Amino acid sequence: MGDPFCTPIIQGIEDSLYQNSYLPILTDVQNERSRFEAYLEMLLGLRVEGLIVLGNWLFMDVDVLADLAKNRIPTVMIGHELKKGPVSSVIVDNEAGARLAVEHLFALGHREIAFIRGPKGLGDSAPRWRGIKKFAEGHGLVLDPERIVDLPESQHPNSGFEAGLVLTRRLIESKQRFTALMAFDDMAAFGAIRALAAAGIDVPGQCSVIGFDDVSPSSIATPALTTIRQPLGTMGAISVDIALEAIKAEESSKAVSAVHRRLAPELIVRDSTRSLRQDASENRGVNGARTANRSMALGASEN
Repeated sequence: MGDPFCTPIIQGIEDSLYQNSYLPILTDVQNERSRFEAYLEMLLGLRVEGLIVLGNWLFMDVDVLADLAKNRIPTVMIGHELKKGPVSSVIVDNEAGARLAVEHLFALGHREIAFIRGPKGLGDSAPRWRGIKKFAEGHGLVLDPERIVDLPESQHPNSGFEAGLVLTRRLIESKQRFTALMAFDDMAAFGAIRALAAAGIDVPGQCSVIGFDDVSPSSIATPALTTIRQPLGTMGAISVDIALEAIKAEESSKAVSAVHRRLAPELIVRDSTRSLRQDASENRGVNGARTANRSMALGASEN
């Protein structure tokens, strides 16, 4: 629950349950499988009417699904989609969101873009990278492997910031030139901005940065973060709607089928991105040539 991604979703769930006269029982499994299984056993013992699971690190196997189906507990997962089985899902279109992000940078004139990809074990990572690759292939954008780094497989909510800081520092020290950086999520973007600032690199003057999620600190950060908004509160409310419909169906002895909702993301443009300047009086990019009026080793050549 310390993850800023989770807070608005939980608020959406709680508000919707309150409006429908249902009491939420909230447990924090902290991305631990053993804790999840223990809490699930206790919740089933309490004869809960429905279950909403938030967390796309979570792996639900056949045995867990069988327990839920056997107990006829309507279950909705937020942030992860299971193609088969009785579990419904609410997710954002990650591929479309990533495309919006890279398309925004491309439209601003950026062609040398660094990427902080998501952890390979996280469900959101593959579709977001797929969206970037499809856009790149269709628009002749070169995805230089030397400008691509991956977040580690940590599940701690603050690890994204620390990893974004370390990985961006590594990109700067590698002397790879880039005028923009696309982070897997907002926390990694905050870390990237901290690393760039520590190196004396202005955001967005020398490097534009874009995130993903639109967690609450994004609008009050300095600079305010351009990002891809997931409708987090709405995702929580929709998950409740799906669960309550399934509960009503169970009470009426009607057949219940899994429902899968995929919501559209939205580009939120703030202060951390801007168009690539064409005048020689300003630095353009990280690890470029010197400009006419500064002696630092950052900036862009005229070509």
